[in-house]
Amino acid sequence: MSAAQTAKKVVVFDYGFGNVRSAERALARVGADVEITRDFDRAMNADGLLVPGVGAFSACMQGLKQARGDWVIGRRLSGGRPVMGICVGMQILFEKGIEHGVETEGLDEWPGTVEPLEAPVVPHMGWNTVDAAADSELFAGLDADARYYFVHSYGVREWNLELHNPRISPPKVTWATHGEPFVAAVENGALWATQFHPEKSGDAGAQLLTNWIGTL
Repeated sequence: MSAAQTAKKVVVFDYGFGNVRSAERALARVGADVEITRDFDRAMNADGLLVPGVGAFSACMQGLKQARGDWVIGRRLSGGRPVMGICVGMQILFEKGIEHGVETEGLDEWPGTVEPLEAPVVPHMGWNTVDAAADSELFAGLDADARYYFVHSYGVREWNLELHNPRISPPKVTWATHGEPFVAAVENGALWATQFHPEKSGDAGAQLLTNWIGTL
């Protein structure tokens, strides 16, 4: 980065349900100016907002609302300001989640239900390839056989494009397979997300985060 360039300011939103330190280190490693906070003004004014997430869908939604994260995300997106979700931070962007028979409303940015994966071995834990969306910016410069680190038992197994607004460009949806196909990443204007952990995905994850920062 030249002296004339300024590092992009990225806030890792700290609402109690994400490995914020790993995300902070990974973003700093690829040149971002990173801060971990739940402060409303700082989260709103950053160039990019990263929303991590681990644990149960319902608990993450409760924690996010208590920290006003749902409002922060909505306000940023209404102004076209970039947001990226990771793992459960991606799942909560969908319409709803179902865990142990309990249905919880998500942020409803995208159609779809987060539900248990149907696979011989659950959780899906370890390295896997993805089938990147055509013309993906998120996966630009990455080989088709690049592998990413997943840890999850739930996912979005169906994407209903009929529910999407036909007046705007449809989201770019990337898939992976563990027992059956599931949504591995989405690019939708200012809102991007991954089911896998780019901060734990080595060089491929670093390139992916670099691609995101390059859009800020």
